[in-house]
Amino acid sequence: MPESTPRGSSFGARFARMGPRMDARGAAEHRRRLLAGAHGVVVEIGAGYGATFPFYPAAVTGVLALEPDPTLRKLAQAAAGKAPVPVTVKDGVAESLPAADGSVDVVVSSLVLCSVPDPAAALAEVVRVLRPGGLLLFYEHVRSAHRVVAAVEDLAAPLWSRMAGGCHPNRDTAALIAGAGLTVQDLERFGYSVLPGNPRLAHVLGAASKP
Repeated sequence: MPESTPRGSSFGARFARMGPRMDARGAAEHRRRLLAGAHGVVVEIGAGYGATFPFYPAAVTGVLALEPDPTLRKLAQAAAGKAPVPVTVKDGVAESLPAADGSVDVVVSSLVLCSVPDPAAALAEVVRVLRPGGLLLFYEHVRSAHRVVAAVEDLAAPLWSRMAGGCHPNRDTAALIAGAGLTVQDLERFGYSVLPGNPRLAHVLGAASKP
């Protein structure tokens, strides 16, 4: 999954090939629903190849999209030129957001928090830059609620992380978001097979606000 830490461009190239297949199987629709409530000044972490860009609504005045992988960032820059709202793509990571305290209306995380090396630090940055009442819009795959599946995810996590650009299949991201001091307002849980032949992985899609 796209993440928010520097990594080799080999993963970026693989994800750029795989991502459109995921989009065709439902990820694009998930992103469209995720962004329906986006507005004002937006920061997107781990923007990948720009898969979210077509779905930003007119209520958004501008997007700062951060992507550390050079291969994906180049693709995102090309996609930004076709976006329906102004999008600026820059090198950057979630743990150090280039925005002033309380200056952002919405932060977007789309299949990113699974891969951030320090999710607590990343979420602290989200809280810092959001204005009071601002939103984190998140779409993530998460640890399964089924005990046996979760145990398999725990066993697979070290190898999976090395192969998939730092992705952790067993993170309880919704709990991390709530633990960061954000108020989870909407939370949808669903299973989703990202590619043909893959098992259905637990996902969450929702919004959390800064008090």
